Amino acid sequence: MTVGRREAVVAGAGLVLALAARPAAARTEESAEGAASRGRTLYVAGDSTAAQKYADAAPETGWGMALPFFLHRPLTVANHAVNGRSTKSFLDEGRLEPIAAALRPGDLLLVQFGHNDAKSTDPARYAAPWGAYQDNLRVFVETARARGAQPVIATSVERRRFDAAGTAQRSLGDYPAAARAVAAASGVPLLDIEALSLELWQRLGPETTKTYFNWTATEQDNTHFNPPGAIEVARLVARELLRTRVLAPHETRRLDDNLPTDWITWPPAAPSAS
Repeated sequence: MTVGRREAVVAGAGLVLALAARPAAARTEESAEGAASRGRTLYVAGDSTAAQKYADAAPETGWGMALPFFLHRPLTVANHAVNGRSTKSFLDEGRLEPIAAALRPGDLLLVQFGHNDAKSTDPARYAAPWGAYQDNLRVFVETARARGAQPVIATSVERRRFDAAGTAQRSLGDYPAAARAVAAASGVPLLDIEALSLELWQRLGPETTKTYFNWTATEQDNTHFNPPGAIEVARLVARELLRTRVLAPHETRRLDDNLPTDWITWPPAAPSAS
């Protein structure tokens, strides 16, 4: 992404100029007071591994559907993750703009992409890990900060992939490392879900992990989750939000509880595109 395009995305959402003139102290004061009075919202920008699913896709479940189970109100989740999107296509389709318009001081913007950025044969989605992908992540970071919100970067959750010896394999190339580098350089909290999910799949093993992914009588999906898998990945996310002090202990709950999978529900249909 060029600098001009990055500026256009942020400015197009009506962000930078209005906030640049405001003193940082005023934004901090508003952040503390506003969040305390109205509660905070955690916005999720990501792909199908996090996205809301509907009845026609059940039992496929995005981890964003389970994340509210681990968070105390008045902290709420606004899940804007969409199937099939990369950082590039999410921005090109203008999907960051409604998030930017809704962000308020004290809110959180959690960004997790990488699976679809790696699709080098698809020019609508491909973003090179050490180039456009990092540039795009910085757009999310800059947009959140311009609104007085806290950006958070998460490495992508790993696929279910094992070698013949039963060792869980990495499948995401340089994208997790590129995300870590952006977070470190930008001073943004990092949730290393790639590393944590790989450890989890290794601990569970090749057979047990099938019960966490969308394996059905007609499909063997090693990327997307069913309710147990979505719950466990959401638990990883919530624990990382606590560990990195993005959230305080009183904002999380049930981190060590066994949650009923029937808490997951699928709305009957996706909302109509406007």
